[in-house]
Amino acid sequence: MITNETQLRQLYAMPGERAVLKQRTDLDAHCLRFIALSPFCVVATGGAGGSLMDASPRGGAPGFVHAPDAQTLWIPDAGGNNRLDSLCNLLHDPRIGLLFMVPGIQETLRVNGQAKLRDEGHYTAQFAGPNFRPKLVIEVQVQEAYLHCAKALMRSRLWHAQAQVERTMLPTMNQMVHAQIGLTPPTETQEQMEQRYRTQIASEQAEGGAGS
Repeated sequence: MITNETQLRQLYAMPGERAVLKQRTDLDAHCLRFIALSPFCVVATGGAGGSLMDASPRGGAPGFVHAPDAQTLWIPDAGGNNRLDSLCNLLHDPRIGLLFMVPGIQETLRVNGQAKLRDEGHYTAQFAGPNFRPKLVIEVQVQEAYLHCAKALMRSRLWHAQAQVERTMLPTMNQMVHAQIGLTPPTETQEQMEQRYRTQIASEQAEGGAGS
C-alpha cells in the first residue's frame, strides 16, 4: 500500500516541463474560448470538517458559464433536486474544482479556485432572460487553470457514436431509485420521464430555478 509521496514517486516518472509550466493562475485566450464553447462542466466541492467530497454536473447552452475577466467565472445555478449539496459545501469550504468539456473535443479544461455564492441583482441579472433568472450565481476566483490532454476521453471513446449505450440497457432513473429505497416500481416510461423533465425545466426557468 502506498502511504507517502516518496513511495508514489517510485512508481511514476516526474512530470515533463510542459506539464508543469502549462498551469496558469488566470484564464488566457485559449481557456476563455474553451469555456465559451462548453455546455457542460463538473463541479467538485468538499463539505465541512473534511466530510466526503462531491462532484456535480452542470449544464446549459454553450458558454453558460461566464468569464467577466481573466480571473473570474460566474456559474448560474439552475433547477435541480434541491439537495443543495454543492452549495452547502461551498458555505463551509469555498474551494472548488471545475472540469469543462466540449462535445467532440477530446481535451478538457481544469479550473480550481475559491467560490462565493452571490445572490445580488448585479450577478443574477447577467443571466436573466425572458423566462429565467437564477436565484444565485457561483462566483469563482480562479487560482489554477490548465488544459488536460485527450488520453482519458480517447480511451473512453466518449464522443464516438459507436460507443453510445442504448438507454434500454438500464432501467429508468425512477425505477432504479425506487428499487434502491424499497418503493413500488413506477409505471412511468423513459419517454414519459424525459417529457416530465422538460416540463419541469421550463417551469423552473420561468420561476428562476432552485439549486442542486
